[in-house]
Amino acid sequence: MNNRRDFLKQSAMLSAGMLLAKPGMLLAAPSNLKVGIQLYSMRDFLPKDVKGTIAKVAKAGYKEVETFGYDTTKKSFWGLSAKDFKSLLSDNGLTSPSGHYGADLFFDKGKTDDQKAYIDAAHALGQTTIVIPYLNDTWRKTVADFSTCAQKINKIAAMNKAAGLKTGYHNHNFEFEAINGTMLYDVLLKETDPSVTFEMDLYWVVRAGHDPIKLMQQHPGRFSMWHVKDMDKKNHGINTEIGSGTIDFKKIFTEQKLSGVKHIFMEQENFGMDAYASITQSAAYIKNTLLK
Repeated sequence: MNNRRDFLKQSAMLSAGMLLAKPGMLLAAPSNLKVGIQLYSMRDFLPKDVKGTIAKVAKAGYKEVETFGYDTTKKSFWGLSAKDFKSLLSDNGLTSPSGHYGADLFFDKGKTDDQKAYIDAAHALGQTTIVIPYLNDTWRKTVADFSTCAQKINKIAAMNKAAGLKTGYHNHNFEFEAINGTMLYDVLLKETDPSVTFEMDLYWVVRAGHDPIKLMQQHPGRFSMWHVKDMDKKNHGINTEIGSGTIDFKKIFTEQKLSGVKHIFMEQENFGMDAYASITQSAAYIKNTLLK
């Protein structure tokens, strides 16, 4: 009888709580995102000790990594073949869903040699997405150039799709600099194939004077990856540990569904403290505060 009485009492309390709760409060579920890191953050350490650096990244609390710097001549990441690099990641409990791979040779000369090498590397690592990380300023001088960039990205996307891979684009702030009233970012979002996903670098969007959430509202589901990078309170030109700067990540992280985000990568391009202490602090904040 007591057990039944306790059960009824708990049920009544739960019902009352549901009535008092704010709309959506009890509907929200913990995020299933994993804490990731863009390895560019560790660019000063990887060439010197790739194995030790990866071990420390895992110890800092990360579960996913986004690669950069694949050497197409040596076919390696910091001296390790893609296969061996994947083994290193696996040994440390890490996976790599995406990587940054350049597009210079294709954009400049239309040659696909590098793209084919990137596809092979991505397959060896088990990555699903090849991200174009940057567009050189020589490719984007006019509004007509903007459309040409979108068309070339579409061609890369077609090659990747044929190989079973997705294509992403990572922004900086120059995409928001208008030429004759037209922004490159708007053109890319409009003229690239819908299969092309966008990796929103939250820092660069904010630094360019734009609101990440408004972009998500305008293009729901288009941003499947984020770079989580904070802005120093005193000097907006540098980064700081996540949660210590000016960007309202708590608000942004409430819009995961709107964004369509599947992977997040902390990135820090400069450090004001020990780098490993810094990335550990950022990982803890993301996991314990933003992903709750």
